[in-house]
Amino acid sequence: MNPGDTQRRPWIVGVSGASGTPYAAAVLRALLAAGESVDLVVSRASRLTLLDETGISFRDAHWRKDLRQWLARGADGKPDTFDVAVDDVRHWPAGDLAAGPSSGSYPAKGMLIVPASTACVAGVALGLSKDLLQRSASVTLKEGRRLVVCVRETPLNGQTLKHMVSLDEAGAIVLPASPAFYAGATHIQDLVDFVAGRTLDAAGVPHSLYRRWEGELGSGHSGGGSGSRGV
Repeated sequence: MNPGDTQRRPWIVGVSGASGTPYAAAVLRALLAAGESVDLVVSRASRLTLLDETGISFRDAHWRKDLRQWLARGADGKPDTFDVAVDDVRHWPAGDLAAGPSSGSYPAKGMLIVPASTACVAGVALGLSKDLLQRSASVTLKEGRRLVVCVRETPLNGQTLKHMVSLDEAGAIVLPASPAFYAGATHIQDLVDFVAGRTLDAAGVPHSLYRRWEGELGSGHSGGGSGSRGV
């Protein structure tokens, strides 16, 4: 067997300061449930958003404990909704520009930025690489790997739209965090899981986060919800 065949090749998940930390949690849970390895980069701004939206402090020295608490939390704020193992997650501090994902030679499948703020979109589109999240995204693009940018902002001004077009032209997949209702959502978690599922669809990662459209009107109302709580 080629030694490279057994080499760990994670998905890099970047969490920026936009509102929408439940989206990131749902994506992380589903990646781990699919047996994927994850390298996590949580920006400084996102830690403030996470604290505001969940009451959870994400600390570098205690990141595994804090991550486990975050991923166990439902989108409705209830703790211990999910049982998640975080053994195959590696955390890189956002200020560590010498971290593995900062280099193109570091093995990775691609990168998901969820949620992506407009500042993050601009930084990646302009190639600023001001922190590890932006640097990792730039590396992902230059190496021709898949980059999914889950934009969470409204309304969008002209400058941000131009940055989004630039990302598309550079090869990224720009995926606005736009929940849909045809899947029969009955709970806030269903709406969050729809966006997370579409993000994973763009990355090519299998999941069962939402009911897919099958061409039959009203089918989403028959069972109600996506059944995602088993992920």
